[in-house]
Amino acid sequence: MFCRKKAASAGKAAAEGTGKDVAALVLRTTLGPMLFAHGYNKVAGPGGLKGTTGWFEALGLKPAEVHAKMAAGTEMAAGVGLTLGIANPLPAAATVGLMSVAARTDHRGKGYFVFKGGWEYCAVVGGAAVALAGLGNGKYSVDRLFGRESSGAKPALVAAGLGIANAALLLKLCYKPEEKQDEEA
Repeated sequence: MFCRKKAASAGKAAAEGTGKDVAALVLRTTLGPMLFAHGYNKVAGPGGLKGTTGWFEALGLKPAEVHAKMAAGTEMAAGVGLTLGIANPLPAAATVGLMSVAARTDHRGKGYFVFKGGWEYCAVVGGAAVALAGLGNGKYSVDRLFGRESSGAKPALVAAGLGIANAALLLKLCYKPEEKQDEEA
């Protein structure tokens, strides 16, 4: 009887571990390529880097060209890191930082829903990145291949805290939106 319970318990633990590993893999291979594509589009999309620079200039990010390159590079690097499962929680922190800056500069004041330009997308992507940092990259990752495992509250808090702190610093130093003139004046 004791042996059956022990074997059943071990089988249940293995199934739960596999479920978490698959969940991490699905989350990583959903978020990572999407982030990479967004970064790549900033460089090679219809407007290219010049268009992204103009957009960032209009948002008030100074110097716009530097921010356009950094945003594109960070999105692509974080996308690759998430997809392959490397260096948890750093790619998740980068994702939180990117989404925090986007929410503040491009989506602020437009409500919640993304179809109205709101911050919904930023919140979902940032939240998913923090959840992934807490879940860990799982068995099917480069981190696991090298025997590196990081999961739980600490990596989730590091991803959220580091991402928000870096976004706040960037916004404090480099976000200089033009003040809107009163049309009646």
